[in-house]
Amino acid sequence: MTSPAQEPVLARLSLLDRLLPLWILLAMASGLLLGRLLPGLQSLLGTVQVGHTSLPIALGLLMMLYPVLAKVRYGELARVASDRKLLGMALGLVWGLGPLLMFCLAWLFLPDQPEFRTGLILIGIAPCIAMVLIWIDLAGGDREAAALLVAINSVIQVLAYALLGSFYLQILPGWLGLNSEVVNFSLWEIAKAVMIFLGVPLLAGFLTRRIGVRTKGVRWYEKTFLPRLAPWALYGLLFTIVVMFALQGQAITSDPLQVLWIAIPLFIYFVLMWSLAFVIGRCSGLDYRRTSSLAFTAAGNNFELAIAASISVWGVTSQQALAGVVGPLIEVPVLVGLVYVSRALRRWFPLVYEN
Repeated sequence: MTSPAQEPVLARLSLLDRLLPLWILLAMASGLLLGRLLPGLQSLLGTVQVGHTSLPIALGLLMMLYPVLAKVRYGELARVASDRKLLGMALGLVWGLGPLLMFCLAWLFLPDQPEFRTGLILIGIAPCIAMVLIWIDLAGGDREAAALLVAINSVIQVLAYALLGSFYLQILPGWLGLNSEVVNFSLWEIAKAVMIFLGVPLLAGFLTRRIGVRTKGVRWYEKTFLPRLAPWALYGLLFTIVVMFALQGQAITSDPLQVLWIAIPLFIYFVLMWSLAFVIGRCSGLDYRRTSSLAFTAAGNNFELAIAASISVWGVTSQQALAGVVGPLIEVPVLVGLVYVSRALRRWFPLVYEN
């Protein structure tokens, strides 16, 4: 008999998961088409905002994250917190290598495009605290490790984003004899974004598990409730993608060449960061679940924060903000593809933990 670990990857996925790349491509195409054909839609969707984020996008992100965070076994966070090897590698990749790599790619590919270059650098200093949980969940990664890493990155993001922005946009270019730019970010806006997009679904997920397990038991919660709740994470992801691309459909489709120049360094960044983290995790002796969590945490970025920072400093129609908008256009299909690559590479690991 074939064991679950030996079954083909696609055979172990639901129909929704199996065709996810198709649904995402359709969602992206639908959003771009809506944004192109209905120019007034951007104003309508952006009328009500949470901070600098459109309310529909905010609702989509919350709907996307809540089911994932309801799956987390919060009692196991202490186990993950004691894993100094995983935490050390994650922090080194996310806050050390990631921003530096994006800085180098931005200057390499966009030396004469300071606005787009700045937008990319702002992306590089903002690790993901939202969609990364979806990618890790789909890849069968360690949800508890993902939740802890995201929480740690969120705190560091609030404390260090403005400092890193100044370093990579002003101080480091000055040391290297390059053009520099002085920027000022609102720490309150950054903290508010983290509290809304991570704090709210995290609290909801924690309370749901605690109440559900206490009233109905672990078996009911794991086997009955979570399977019913799980698809809503992907529904939220698809809804968010449609709205996100509808908001910027006009800007993206009006000048594809500009989008291409932004896309190339982003593509290299995502693939390189994921690959390096995956290889480092495997060579360091981490199991598959922690390695995949490390890889997607290293590769993902917080485009919502980068866009919000760009809008607050340069305005909603700025090229810096456009660079942030192009980010998900590249990240979503690339990381979905890497989810399938990750699951296929499970055989590299001596112990495979089913999710």
